[in-house]
Amino acid sequence: MQPAGRFADARASWDDAQFVIVGVPFDRTTSFRPGARFGPDVIRQQSWNFESYDLETGVDLSEVPIHDLGNTDEYGSSADMVEGVREAIRPIYRAGKLPIVLGGDHACAPPSVEAYPDGGSLGVLYLDAHLDFRSEYLGDGRSHACSSRRMVDRLGARNVVVLGVRSVSKEEVDDNKTVGMSFISAHEIAQEGIESAAQRALNMLKTDRVYISLDIDAIDPAYAGATGTPEPFGLTARDVKYVIDQAAPRLAGLDIMEVSPPWDSGNTSALAARLAREAIVRVVAHRRGR
Repeated sequence: MQPAGRFADARASWDDAQFVIVGVPFDRTTSFRPGARFGPDVIRQQSWNFESYDLETGVDLSEVPIHDLGNTDEYGSSADMVEGVREAIRPIYRAGKLPIVLGGDHACAPPSVEAYPDGGSLGVLYLDAHLDFRSEYLGDGRSHACSSRRMVDRLGARNVVVLGVRSVSKEEVDDNKTVGMSFISAHEIAQEGIESAAQRALNMLKTDRVYISLDIDAIDPAYAGATGTPEPFGLTARDVKYVIDQAAPRLAGLDIMEVSPPWDSGNTSALAARLAREAIVRVVAHRRGR
């Protein structure tokens, strides 16, 4: 692990922590706009903007045991990254702690899921503008364009649901007809509302625990434009907040990927930091019965 600036309120030791922040500064599979490798440190910087006290839940993050483990090494290939991230995240799960993983491009998400000790008991709610269901992209089966497919390989199609998709290739759609991974498009969400769509997605996942993998491009670029592959007609920031709130009682882990600071005025990285904090306060509030 490499040292990095600390996430706000992450003062606890490893032994005492309930939540562990990990950064993965990797964007070698980015296919349009690079820069997500800078995401982890800039999200950390933005986290200091917020009050520790959360108005909605009454949770004060200064009283929550959070540990910042720093960043993983910088990897030269996606294969090295996959192995390194698995090794970094596996001890967090084994210790009964909840990882908050800051990317990095979306290729960093599957190894965070693969590190979970019992894959059969984990479901993934995959928030993304893209289906990411290619078997390989540009010769790399670990490209960010293949990330939901790699999670299906690990967990099975019934344990992965994509939410907010609005950009696919015909080949992905045709291929998925034989695999059967469920997805709810951004267009469906606009029609039925986020409350119904989120409940439908969570009901599809029959597992006790749910991992949220959030590509920031799931959110409309009007709110989060600093990403590698921005796609219009997306979710609102409040939509994603709602999904995190609803999943909190079952949350096993969260990643936030594809924040690209070179394209940012500060709003996208600030939103990412705020959503990471949202996950923590909502889990704590649930544990306290609030």
